[in-house]
Amino acid sequence: MTGHHLKKLQLLRHAKADWPRDVADHERPLSGRGHRDAPLAGEWMREHGSIPDFILCSSALRARQTCTWVCKELGDKAPTAKLEDRLYAASPERILSLINHVPETVTSLLVIAHLPGVQELAMRLASPDSDEEAVMEMATRYPTSGLTVMEHALPWAELDGRDARITDFVVRRG
Repeated sequence: MTGHHLKKLQLLRHAKADWPRDVADHERPLSGRGHRDAPLAGEWMREHGSIPDFILCSSALRARQTCTWVCKELGDKAPTAKLEDRLYAASPERILSLINHVPETVTSLLVIAHLPGVQELAMRLASPDSDEEAVMEMATRYPTSGLTVMEHALPWAELDGRDARITDFVVRRG
């Protein structure tokens, strides 16, 4: 890493969703377990001083509900989330494109989205000096409420491949 100030990027898979009949995928709500697990990601962020100053959140209901729980845990430090239709079922390339357009004033970004995009993007961005255990766990399985925490010294617009050091992969269950 260069001498620039490090930026933080956190990729969060939405919490566990329900599968109600006759409900479009985009409108699937969190399950009971999802409502229990979702706050735990925000709790981890608060406890580890990893509070985002900007949130990009998929417009899908399960992602919005996850975001609400995370922000509740962050309390008055929670930024207002920007709902983003293009994060729904997004490829890693699309997620990265949205990250590349984040203003440089943002130093800590949280993206709440879906599989396989978040896992594939985290793998693409993982630099050789990433925490090996975190990378191996993330590569093997990326469960609901899984959170990848990484840092990088580049402008958001230049973030591409193997540029971010993964420091943590967090999976908590309620």
